[in-house]
Amino acid sequence: MKRSASKIVCRSLLPAALSIALGASIAPALAASAHSQPATYKITKTVSLGAPNRWDYLHYDSVTGRVYIAHGSVVTVVDGRTGKIIGSVTGMPGGTHGIAFSHATGQGFTDDGKAAEAVAFDLKTLKVTKRIKAEPDADGIIYDPVSQHIFVIDGDSGALTVIDPKTDKAIATVDVGAPLEFGVSGHNGKLYVDGVEKHNVVRIDTKTNTVDARWAMPACSHPRGLAIDRAHHRLFATCANAKMIVLNADTGSIVARLPIDKGSVSARFDPKRELAFSSNFSGMLSVIREDSPDKYSVLAPVKTALGARTMGLDVKTGRVFLAAADVKVNQAASPKDYHHRYHIVPDSLKLYMLDPVR
Repeated sequence: MKRSASKIVCRSLLPAALSIALGASIAPALAASAHSQPATYKITKTVSLGAPNRWDYLHYDSVTGRVYIAHGSVVTVVDGRTGKIIGSVTGMPGGTHGIAFSHATGQGFTDDGKAAEAVAFDLKTLKVTKRIKAEPDADGIIYDPVSQHIFVIDGDSGALTVIDPKTDKAIATVDVGAPLEFGVSGHNGKLYVDGVEKHNVVRIDTKTNTVDARWAMPACSHPRGLAIDRAHHRLFATCANAKMIVLNADTGSIVARLPIDKGSVSARFDPKRELAFSSNFSGMLSVIREDSPDKYSVLAPVKTALGARTMGLDVKTGRVFLAAADVKVNQAASPKDYHHRYHIVPDSLKLYMLDPVR
């Protein structure tokens, strides 16, 4: 995703009407009950992060309990329990985006998007240890535990750079052929990536580093976030046209089409509570309950903060992490003109922690 420092510039913020009804064309088996029960989450802690102002992905590390937030040229590291700022990874002037971890080698990985580089850093010292050539628009980053490789999603290049963290070398490039957004590992030797321009999900074999399936989602305009229920083999793709598409991760068949709020960028799935989330620019967190692998209910959304479009999740506690800066709204500009309507307040970036209400 691309961001400017003074204005929100995000490929996901395309004009999209917020759809509450699923439409008569969708079969009853694919429908869901809207707002069947209240979602029970509330903001319990807010951490001021300050500059740089633009922000992108954030990731919760379940091994260390730390939250990593990519914003501008740095990745800020926060204790996911107390909110204490631990430190930061610095030195990416072209902008950071994705974050992933290789605990076997004691490394984290982020990127310098404009430099087309992946950046390895030491998880203990947070010092950069290696810069690895990727492709232009290095963006999302995924660790695959089966191959033990890092996959850098080179968005506009339509490719993935495969890195072996044992050697800190790029060992392969997977050419998908069209722009990409985000991805998830199935922990089964498969990687799944949103095809943002082709409106599809691309499946990659992490042993051979080749594309082995492409699944169309015609109802999904510009997919952004992607999450997975590994136990039940379900993918959750969030779309610029305010929809979440649920797919069978083995066959690619569409299981459900669900309404979410507008401006989605990230998705997460909580297997303990059987909930799928979409974090949205609108300032609402969409919550979908998995009643069964083939049946879903839309819960009431949770109010967060305008621009809180990327998220992390602590599956153990259920805590949700969101990042957003304060935003000034120019009422004179059209709601569809994001470049002129929304302006970031300098040095106001915050990390929001939301907990389930017990």
